[in-house]
Order: sequence, then structure tokens, then C-alpha cells
Amino acid sequence: MIYHELGRTGINVSKLCFGSLTMGPFQRNLTPAQGAALFECAFSHGVNFVDTAEIYGTYPHLREAVRLKPDLVVCSKSYAYDRAGAEASLRKALEGIGRDYIDVFLMHEQESIHTIRGHREALEYYIEMRNKGYIRAVGLSTHYIACMDGALRHPELQVLFPLINKRGFGIADGTADEMLAKIRAAHAHGQGIIAMKPLGGGHLIAEREAALDYILNLDDCIDTIAIGMQSVNEVEYNCRRFSGEKPDEKLSAELAKVRRTLLIQEWCEGCGTCVAACHNHALRIENGRAVVDQSKCALCGYCARACPQFTIKVI
Repeated sequence: MIYHELGRTGINVSKLCFGSLTMGPFQRNLTPAQGAALFECAFSHGVNFVDTAEIYGTYPHLREAVRLKPDLVVCSKSYAYDRAGAEASLRKALEGIGRDYIDVFLMHEQESIHTIRGHREALEYYIEMRNKGYIRAVGLSTHYIACMDGALRHPELQVLFPLINKRGFGIADGTADEMLAKIRAAHAHGQGIIAMKPLGGGHLIAEREAALDYILNLDDCIDTIAIGMQSVNEVEYNCRRFSGEKPDEKLSAELAKVRRTLLIQEWCEGCGTCVAACHNHALRIENGRAVVDQSKCALCGYCARACPQFTIKVI
């Protein structure tokens, strides 16, 4: 496994970060014990970094991960915008994972310099807790180029977690090239970069090799890459790829056989943009949110490209 310092934080992380969203109740709903088996496999290949968030519901899984690997680097995220909310979120994270500190704590899904300013009270609390040793590094996650631009004006944000993939799936306000330009600028300024959604929320699985080649070739400006994994085969495949090895053909063939389905997250706003984009008439709006008819879905990804909230994933 390859390791990099996360910006200038002094935190060394594996190139592959284990994203825990996919194992949680929003997606595969694995038990903490089932999650632990996947973590253990990843750790055996040198992975030392796991990502979670308050909303993911995976703190019980992370508690198992920390039990298996006490020096594990953990990143979590919170939507809190004021001091009271930030204090409650941090306490929930520490109690949830069973530690008295967390390595990286981020403001979740920021959109612009205006939302950064709107979360200033929470950020100031996180910085205070960093100075007291409860947090090692602070920052934000985002799907927005405008937010990355805003983050460049806030050097106190040590770690940035932007969405980037070869087709720009999920970037809310521009292209992959535009996002990459902001990533390069932030990294040059010393801010650590964790890349998210290199497979576009599952929509680039059919072109997995090209998608991973794209993100792995950005080694000059991306410190680590978070990928959700929900089976031993996925863990084995990604660990080999991120270690510079070629996965064997049998493993690749096994992954290709996995039946995938379209998942619409609970925070869908029911705008109907995806329905208009679906040529197979597999989507409809029902009770204020999109619903998929899996028998008609071709997993083409047009709906995800159209969705302004990026609530549509392939699992």
C-alpha cells in the first residue's frame, strides 16, 4: 500500500480510504460484525484510513474497526452549524467509535464560501477542540466547485474532501476539469485532499478500470481516495489496484457478475428531473420522491447525471 501525508497535518494515510457509507443502513445495511470482517481484510492489505459521518449510522462499525486497529485514522463529518450542535456531534462521534480523539472532523457537504461562513461557529468550536487535542485536523466535504474556491480563502481548513471522477458525476456546479483545477490549487496551498466518488456513486462501475486509472493518475494533487466497499472481493480488488498490482482475472470476473441495482436515497426531493432523463421509463414520482422500477432500469446513469442532489446511486 502507498501512503501520503494528508496535506500538512502530519497524518499519514493509505492511498485507499475505506468509505463506510455503503455498509451502513442507507445502503447494504451490514451488521457491525459483518463490517468488521471487511475492515479486517482491508487492514491486512495496509489500509489505515476509514471515512464515516454522523448521518451514515456506521459509528458501531467504526467502533469494531478501532478495536481491530487501535491506531486507525478516522475521518467523520457533521452538518452542525452552531457551537451546541458541533459539540453534540463531536461527542457522539467520540462515544460512538470509542475514542477520546478523532483524527479528521469535517463540516459535511458545504456549498460555497457563504455556507462556510454560515457554519463559522461550528468551525471555531472544532478548531478549539483541535487545539485541545480532541481533533487532529479540521476541514470540509463538498460536491461544489464554488466551495473549493471558497476553501482556498480559509487556510484554517486543513483537509478538503471534494467529489471528483472522470465524468464529473455528482459535481453540482461544473465539470471535472473545473473541480480538478481547484483541487490542484488547494493542494498546492498545503490543504490535504481526500477524493470522493471516484466511481461516480457506482455509475462508473462498468468502466471501473478507466475510472480508477483517472483518479490514481492524480497522485500529484490527491492524497487519498475514499471508495465504498461492501464485499471481500471489492476490498481485495481495490487494495491490489491501489498497491500498483493488477487484480487477477478471476477476481475481476467475479466482480463483473455482481448484480447491481439503482438506489434512491431518502433525501430525494422529488423534483422529477430524473424521470424526464430516463429513456426507459423506469422512474416515477410517488409520495414526493422518485421511485425506480428495477425491471425497466438499464443502469445507464442518465438519471444520476441529471439529479441536482446526487441522490441516485448504483449498489
